[in-house]
Amino acid sequence: MQLPLKRFALAALLACAPLAAQSAPSIFGRWLTQDRDGVVEITPCGAELCGRIVGLDVPRLPNGDVPRDTEGRPQCGLQILRAQPAEAGSWDGRITDPSDGTSWNCTLRLDGQGRLKLRGYVLAPLFGQTQTWTPFEGTLGVACEFK
Repeated sequence: MQLPLKRFALAALLACAPLAAQSAPSIFGRWLTQDRDGVVEITPCGAELCGRIVGLDVPRLPNGDVPRDTEGRPQCGLQILRAQPAEAGSWDGRITDPSDGTSWNCTLRLDGQGRLKLRGYVLAPLFGQTQTWTPFEGTLGVACEFK
């Protein structure tokens, strides 16, 4: 009598496996930065991934201008991240702070709760700092504003 129950449990588990695989979090998508002042969209770009700013807490300055990077480019739409696959489940690359132009090495990975852990560092990850980005679930306006 126990054998049919085990077969049923195994069949139920196998039937649910594709659903679990489909709902697995992905590094691709829109991410709210740790300080909650920006939204970065991570997309595939060839075999790598790229991240660009798609939302800003302050999409317009008091004078009506859009925030710009150190080279005068609008921050909205600016690519600030590029990374390639590293070991299983992680990516290695470079990220740039658009406010001062500083670039850092970085590693990215998803934690068990679907949050993005981005560690920026100078020489080695040991000498760095980790930020936690969360999936962005708000809305974006045409001028890079978000709610």
